[in-house]
Amino acid sequence: MSVDRRRWLQAALLASCAPMLPVRAAGNPADGVAASLRQGGVVIAFRHADAPGTFDPPGMRLDDCRTQRNLGEAGRAQAQRLGRWFAEQRLVPEQVLSSPWCRCRDTATLAFGRGEVWAPLGSPHGSDPASRAAQGAALRQSLAARRGRSGFDVWVTHMFVLADLTGENSDSAQGLVLRSGTDGRVEVLARLAPPPLG
Repeated sequence: MSVDRRRWLQAALLASCAPMLPVRAAGNPADGVAASLRQGGVVIAFRHADAPGTFDPPGMRLDDCRTQRNLGEAGRAQAQRLGRWFAEQRLVPEQVLSSPWCRCRDTATLAFGRGEVWAPLGSPHGSDPASRAAQGAALRQSLAARRGRSGFDVWVTHMFVLADLTGENSDSAQGLVLRSGTDGRVEVLARLAPPPLG
């Protein structure tokens, strides 16, 4: 077999396998997150770090963390790793706002050293439709107010809140960089992968 024929067959074989080869995105997705935050006018909204279980136990009270589902040791370490990434990137939020739930407040404090409680970030689970709609309107209004400003805010909240706002699911400690679009819709500009557990 000639050299030219061999090369042609090799190229044809590679071309036929191309769809099966893994495709790597150019660059690091976290670079896009950092660039979006530096550009400003956005919020990075996190689902709280890993908290074992699913829902809060019956009789849960916001004023008593012992009655809630809380961060486990892995979740606490996850939140601290999140904070280290921000420190390494020299990214400092203007505000850190948190759901009143302890697992969100703890995530905010462990990652950013602070977290002001803001009721609209609270879990909507079990809320009536009118309350849930009002909660979403408050979040979208706050996001719209940030558009065009420098800097960024951090929100620490729940999966249900982020799903209502963006239509997307999120993992524990995953961050979504959000911006209010010109039509008022919420845009997801970038996603920060959750820090590893353990």
